[in-house]
This record gives sequence, C-alpha cells and structure tokens, in this order.
Amino acid sequence: MRPGVRIGVDVGSVRIGVARTDPDAILAVPVRTVEAGASAADEVAAIVAEHAAIEVVVGLPLTMAGRPGPAAAAARTFAEALAARVAPLPVRLVDERLSTVSATRGLREAGRTARSGRAVVDQAAAVVIVQYAVDTERATGRAPGTPVEAAR
Repeated sequence: MRPGVRIGVDVGSVRIGVARTDPDAILAVPVRTVEAGASAADEVAAIVAEHAAIEVVVGLPLTMAGRPGPAAAAARTFAEALAARVAPLPVRLVDERLSTVSATRGLREAGRTARSGRAVVDQAAAVVIVQYAVDTERATGRAPGTPVEAAR
C-alpha cells in the first residue's frame, strides 16, 4: 500500500463532496462541500494541494449493469478538468455505484434527517468513494479505477 493522503470526490450537478484519507490511507474523513460551477475544479485542486495528496479519486456513476449512468459524462469532464489543475498528480475514476445510497443510509442511522443531512451527504459519499479506493488498493496491491487524461 502506497503511503499518502488520497482525496475522494463525489461530483454532483449542484454540489461536489470532498473527503480525504489520513496519511497512512487507513481512514477516510469528510473535508467539505464545494458548489458545482466554473470554479469548482480550482477549489478542489486547492484542497488537494492543502492536504499534499498523492492521488485523487473521482466517483464515476455507473448503472447497476456497470455502464456509465447519465451523470458519468459530467463526472468524467470534471475529472479531466481537475487532472489538468493537479498534474502531475494522478486522478482516477472509480466505480461509485451506491455511494450516495450508502452515505444517506449511514447518515440516517446516525440520526440525521434528509433535510439536515443534505449539506453533508455529498461529503459522506466522497468518504465512501475514497474508502472503497484505498480498500481496493490494499486488497489487490494495485491503484484502483481508471487513470484520467488531463483536459487540454
């Protein structure tokens, strides 16, 4: 397992959740929610730099059949824009099936209502994404997902 902080990103049409791992890549924690829009990739790149991350993992919304979902193009476009801003750090797309469902369930079990949890569900989904990525790397010995080429 490579040591170093990883940043997880859950791309949504309104909000983008950001999470990070600890330097030993054992535990993922929420960082913040960024407003989706023209400056979002710059804001996430600043978070990457602030935490001296070694890698960024962006959730790729796939259908249950494993095909890109409707939001996959937006996630890919965001990942490419982010890759251009954080180069030469790697940005990888990882399967995020059920990350939001899992995050919402976890928040509900912790006593958060849908309304009060809305502000943090994107961060919680980013936690699920980056935790899945590090757990996969720990189990397989390989970096998870698919590398992203920077947008030109």
